Amino acid sequence: MPDPTPRRSSSRGRALATTAALVLVAAACRAAPRDGGARVVPASPLAAEAVAGVTDAALQRVLLRHWEALLRDEPGLATTLGDHRYDDQLAARDAASIARREAEQDELLAQARQVPTERLDESDRETLALLLEELTAERESRVCQFWRWSIGVSSLFAELSDVARIHPAATPADAANLIRRMRLGRRAIADAIDNLRLGLAASQVAAAETVRRAIAQLDDALAKSPDSWDMASPAWTMTEPTPPWPPGERARLTAELRAVIAQELTPAFRELRAMLSEELLPRARAEREGLAGLPGMEPCYRARILRHVGVARSPEELHRLGQEEIARTDRELAELGARALGTADLAATLARLREDPALYFTSGAELVEAATAALAKAKARIPQFFHLLPKADCVVREIPDHEAPFTTIAYYNQPNLDGSKPGEYFVNTYRPETRPRYELEALTWHEAIPGHHLQIAIAQERGALPAFRRVGGSTAFVEGWALYTEHLAEEMGLYSTDLDRLGRVSYDAWRASRLVVDTGVHHLGWTRAQAEAYMKAHTALTYGNITNEVDRYLSWPGQALAYKVGQLELVRLRAKAEAALGARFDVRAFHDAVLGGGAVSLPVLARRIDAWLDAGGASAP
Repeated sequence: MPDPTPRRSSSRGRALATTAALVLVAAACRAAPRDGGARVVPASPLAAEAVAGVTDAALQRVLLRHWEALLRDEPGLATTLGDHRYDDQLAARDAASIARREAEQDELLAQARQVPTERLDESDRETLALLLEELTAERESRVCQFWRWSIGVSSLFAELSDVARIHPAATPADAANLIRRMRLGRRAIADAIDNLRLGLAASQVAAAETVRRAIAQLDDALAKSPDSWDMASPAWTMTEPTPPWPPGERARLTAELRAVIAQELTPAFRELRAMLSEELLPRARAEREGLAGLPGMEPCYRARILRHVGVARSPEELHRLGQEEIARTDRELAELGARALGTADLAATLARLREDPALYFTSGAELVEAATAALAKAKARIPQFFHLLPKADCVVREIPDHEAPFTTIAYYNQPNLDGSKPGEYFVNTYRPETRPRYELEALTWHEAIPGHHLQIAIAQERGALPAFRRVGGSTAFVEGWALYTEHLAEEMGLYSTDLDRLGRVSYDAWRASRLVVDTGVHHLGWTRAQAEAYMKAHTALTYGNITNEVDRYLSWPGQALAYKVGQLELVRLRAKAEAALGARFDVRAFHDAVLGGGAVSLPVLARRIDAWLDAGGASAP
């Protein structure tokens, strides 16, 4: 495997960076917990990673402060990265903590703007540009005040279930930390209720259907014994820990965890459910469910476009782009449908894809088997198209039962930075008879290999990049890359049949329709029914998937725009490289150039490719 860290600091530079990191972190090692008491936090074990590859001292100081704030404010992320200082914490969501975070972000942005750019080398200038873009986009998005009214995309029930899944379970101390974390869940739920009431007082409220879906998810959970919840079954309850714990310790800690869930979290979730049904639902928005239905939210939508797309494009421009792409995919679906299915036109093709039971899975086990086989095929083919390959593996998982009825068809969870967990390609096996066979291959290329897993794992393993570039990044890059690979898979010879290619084109139409639907509901004032009707007319997604997708777009403004915009920019840059290099163009070298800097913004990516072309288009060492 090629060296995944072609640009390394000298040993002296790395040592100085480590020393500076530890000194700065030690100076800020006291964090105030939410009960007001003093909490001593040791120096970060990832301090050197925060400034990896960075040579300018002023930029190092900003990056260290930014990284420390990120891990403190997102303790679940810290856990997955191998920083266990906050393993007994949940993310604070009360109004005071949010105000404190915003003030700290303002200070960081001001400090970053004071770094003298004229003395930075090319790599440090790129890092500073990405940090400024991220901090600026986050500041601009504050106008949305999502924390006061948005309840979609994720839920506290799912969040606490994920905590149990990601939490270490090697020792009794790990178990005790998880119990402390779960105890904080009651406070988190209470804060969420307080925040929603603040939104109600300001006439900021979620869409009615989104609220109903949140209530249904809670009803489904509360109808079951809390002992059956995923959060009650962390790793130590599944198998005997290695090394074994003291006699009786595992049973004692398991009983304590389940008592917390039954006696503290269950009543709190019932309080949340009552608030949603009795206070929020009667005032929820039934018609204009997007941002267009909330007063003064046009600046919010433009801010979310900037955050997810990375460039300030107008909603009108993006709506037109989606319509143009839909016109193309309409033609492709009709043509490919005639060849693969013998259908007469677009409507007939979409009807056949939706209604023929032979085109759908019959069991969850069959779906998982097909996903596993497709992933294995992709793993075997990638060395022909990539020099850079990740060390971390990717495995297939099933979406948990508590989440499956309310979420999308699949998603990807990145590996732990410390190598303790592989990348995970989660597939939705709920009601398998509604899951099309013809979409499975394109889905696998997008979510796993050569899509999200390849890009994200490679970024994580780029040791000469500062940590925020290895574990975060631009939505347009991340999702644009994954959509680009659905087409790349054709070039790689991965699609099995024309029916599977129909799945690829339908997925392309799906992402194009997002441009139209997202701008429709959030800028033009479309109703949910209009959005669903548009997707039914132009994609082969099942009606159940369309319902879930539209709810996701309503709850996550702007995110859906990133896919197509990012894909089209990658296509443009590749065409530019092919034209410039001619016979010297090497697709593996191009992919190395794209992936080598982490999930950079689209403007930074364009500059990186231009620099790569100026240098002759050679592969990274």
